[in-house]
Amino acid sequence: MYFTKAGADRPWDTSLIPGWLVPGIGEVGERSEPGGVLPVPRVQTPSVPPERATFRPSGHEPGARVNCSAMKVLVADKFEQSGLDGLKALGTHVLYEPDLKDESLTDRIRESGADILIVRSTKVTEPMLAAGRLSLIVRAGAGYNTIDIAGASARGIYVTNCPGKNSHAVAELAFALILALDRHIADNVAELRAGKWNKKAFSKARGLYGRTLGLVGMGNIGQDMVTRAKAFGMNVVAYSRWMTPEVAAALGIGRAQTLVELAKLSDFVSVHVSLTPETKGMLGREFFEAMRPGTAFVNTSRAEVVDQGALEAAVESGRVVAGLDVFEGEPSGGEGTYEGPLRTLSGVYCTHHIGASTDEAQEAVAAETVRIVREYKQTGTAPNVVNVAKGGNATHLLVVRHLDRVGVLAHILAVLKDEGVNVQEMENIVLGVAQAAIAQVAVDRAPSEAALLRMKENENVFDAGVFPIER
Repeated sequence: MYFTKAGADRPWDTSLIPGWLVPGIGEVGERSEPGGVLPVPRVQTPSVPPERATFRPSGHEPGARVNCSAMKVLVADKFEQSGLDGLKALGTHVLYEPDLKDESLTDRIRESGADILIVRSTKVTEPMLAAGRLSLIVRAGAGYNTIDIAGASARGIYVTNCPGKNSHAVAELAFALILALDRHIADNVAELRAGKWNKKAFSKARGLYGRTLGLVGMGNIGQDMVTRAKAFGMNVVAYSRWMTPEVAAALGIGRAQTLVELAKLSDFVSVHVSLTPETKGMLGREFFEAMRPGTAFVNTSRAEVVDQGALEAAVESGRVVAGLDVFEGEPSGGEGTYEGPLRTLSGVYCTHHIGASTDEAQEAVAAETVRIVREYKQTGTAPNVVNVAKGGNATHLLVVRHLDRVGVLAHILAVLKDEGVNVQEMENIVLGVAQAAIAQVAVDRAPSEAALLRMKENENVFDAGVFPIER
């Protein structure tokens, strides 16, 4: 249950859960674009604040401090010194062991009794979640496909990330790959190191000025790409599920209706989407076959969004060249070997998954990680939670206006229990000087009229109503 008091620092007329519809109000909130957020109109109403949809780890109520006297933070990846210092300044006990992984990490979680786990690329698996008493996992970066989200959710463990903090770094690498492909930089270097001079072959380049850059995804990184493309004198067209014509016009770019249309319009394509069930394998044979001859394709997002076999076929045909910072079979650690097909495929430049690896990006991620832990330590809730239920199985919203008195909520819950109605989420907003409050309860079916009448029988209840939730 979530209690919050309204006041100058927290107005109670905040908005509904993003993407939910309530009769007479309309859709409110923000829609996530893989890699970032695009704004959509928000309606202010005396209803549910956005954090109402956040699921709560067992025993940690929002507004109540977590018991931090024994809070342990296990950092199981390389992490900036500024971040370690910031964590220590919070009064937490920091265990910095960046080489842990697999069974050694599972054992250390068990032995240390860590409350918080911080990782970058290290995989977090079900045995690790089951081994200890973790209540928060922080992915010190944007993507979180290396963490068992379902397992964490089942155990009441928050999973958070640091979105947008590495967007400049990734955009810089994407443009480095674009330039390297166009000017054959890697081949120039390799030939010279082999003692060969071939100005005749390497003098052929299309150039960027006046060319069209196609962007897949318009989150933080995609928008950073627009700025850099314009600096090079490029035209930009983007495909985004959420970008409206108005947003595209405001950014000064074109808007493709489909991925195939984007492929046909572009001289260079750069991918900037997160990995979701909708984006997995989204770029396949049809997309690559629609590309113009000589198109340069760059992926610095996630390997799984690309059908690599289709990409390899397009490169082998001579129609496409590719620059990849992410690809199938890449080693998961800091060092290793790679024997996959891209090692010898002419027309492909691969980097070593270094998109976020700049000093600026890592300092920003470290600062955001410290902020997440600080807020969790102080309030019991964490920002940037990625395993949010967002309504779960709720079909209706019960709204009860009442005096702020002991026993009112117990009465409401007792009525719901007798009805067999299951509570998905609940919040009680105390107004003004704690005279009255509004309870908002997301439930899995509508309570009967008789149940609503029973709630109103309590002398401290002003009114009770129920509204369907449309998605």
